[in-house]
Amino acid sequence: MAAGQNAEEIAEAALTLDPGEGAALVRRLSSPPKERVWTSVELDGGVVFASVSGKDPSIGHLDLLAVHPDERGRGLGKELVRQAETWLRGQGAAEARFAGNPPCYAWPGIDVRYTAAACLAERLGYERFHVAWNMTADLERADLDTEADVERLARAGVRVRSGVTDAVVAFVEREWNERWAWEAASAAGLHYAERDGEVVAFAAWGARPSWFGPMGTAPHAEGLGLGRVLLRRCLAEQRASGQAQAQIGWVGPLRFYSRAVGARAERVFWLYRRELG
Repeated sequence: MAAGQNAEEIAEAALTLDPGEGAALVRRLSSPPKERVWTSVELDGGVVFASVSGKDPSIGHLDLLAVHPDERGRGLGKELVRQAETWLRGQGAAEARFAGNPPCYAWPGIDVRYTAAACLAERLGYERFHVAWNMTADLERADLDTEADVERLARAGVRVRSGVTDAVVAFVEREWNERWAWEAASAAGLHYAERDGEVVAFAAWGARPSWFGPMGTAPHAEGLGLGRVLLRRCLAEQRASGQAQAQIGWVGPLRFYSRAVGARAERVFWLYRRELG
């Protein structure tokens, strides 16, 4: 299954806060992990993606809802949601969520600046149950130099490398989970650190188009400054690809990213859910 060119065009026109990303998001959601059950519904001027969580099949996700600006105001968004809910019920889902279904997702939830989408969710009986946020790194102003740190790490027996390898993917799955492993394997760019031939840290970008993440360091290698080095190398690669800014998605440690690259908390997402009676 794959969404058509029309879905890409609708997403490009509708996602005004994510310029240039609509088509890439449609393509990414059309190529999720092989175990995911998903669908897309297209009506004249609108598209919705829905999927069932691999971890818990009772939870369904509305992954992307886009209505062309010229088609708004005639109930198209409501109809798309209803059709997606009907499909989710048919898959056995007892709950529907406007919330990211990792590892392949568009956003953590509804960006509060897409206010019409939040209003639609609440009008249809969805309740807000969580808040998530992104940080933004200004790639034109951030200090992304790593030369001195890479030399320091080399003297300590740590080598910094780039590229997706089976060893890195296995490390990510062993230390974290299969969802992060899928993101690492699907990344546009990945940097990692080795000590004594063992992978001890990684950072990736582009598994979710244009965003940074995930990233992690094994507990026994913490305190070496690996996170900052790998983060900066990824962001430098994103800058070289033509990005002026990078979204650091679904952030936990605000202070780390703020100090490492001057990132600021910016995008806020409301996560919604409702029972499917």
